[in-house]
Amino acid sequence: MVFNNVILRVKESQHIAEVASLLEEQARLSSAEPGCESFVVYHSETEPELFLLIEAWESQQDLAQHREAKAFTELYVPRVIPLVERQPHLCRRIWPD
Repeated sequence: MVFNNVILRVKESQHIAEVASLLEEQARLSSAEPGCESFVVYHSETEPELFLLIEAWESQQDLAQHREAKAFTELYVPRVIPLVERQPHLCRRIWPD
């Protein structure tokens, strides 16, 4: 299992609602991709500009294929990335194992 967690911080507050909508659509599309075990989007209640993507993929190959899919290439890269600062974190789950 591959866990990819991404912290996104919207650069300008007027784009928060737009980013939320785009991430919801991205999650819907990504969740239907082969190998996607989970794709969850969180929006911080204390920092409105902060979003978290918590992803679980069956394999590194599935994550790589996700990066070639429509949700990533037509939605995330061209429409979300320009509006945010992004910190991806590949993670190892320690509990439950």
